[in-house]
Amino acid sequence: MNKKTLTALIIAAVVLVGGGVSFALVQNSNDKKVAENATMMKKDEATKMAKEKEDAAMMKESETEAMKKTETGGAMAMVKGSYTDYDSAKLANAEKGKVVLFFHAPWCPTCREADKNFNASSTPEGLTLLKADYDSSQDLKKKYGVTYQHTFVQVDKDGNQIKKWNSSTSYASIQKELN
Repeated sequence: MNKKTLTALIIAAVVLVGGGVSFALVQNSNDKKVAENATMMKKDEATKMAKEKEDAAMMKESETEAMKKTETGGAMAMVKGSYTDYDSAKLANAEKGKVVLFFHAPWCPTCREADKNFNASSTPEGLTLLKADYDSSQDLKKKYGVTYQHTFVQVDKDGNQIKKWNSSTSYASIQKELN
């Protein structure tokens, strides 16, 4: 081997060894950064979980307080929202929220759509939606002048009509109509 080739080999060996050392140092540095990031992520996750637990506890406390006010007749009492079959006893919910009668017919396509939507989402707080069978609730239909299925009637605690309308298919559309 001549001197030039030997020098080239030595330089190549130094570069390779040096590069390997450099790579090892970079890899070691990256491992430390990964470990630091993992630790920070664990801390962030723990903080997030603690915040979620705190929020859930505050929400539960708020709901409990609202229920206590409802039970004790507090001035700002609201009833939990519900969608259920008509029962005249539930008209009393109008003292603390809004009561709406929904004249529903099982053969009516828009009634079925509305019923599906109401069952698929949570009833807003303070709203009691009472489902009255259009075909069998003759006395109620007569009382409120209902001549069309898919009719909504907002009533007070004594069952007196406040407002009447047709065709709502969501809680949002009902709430827009409420007085």
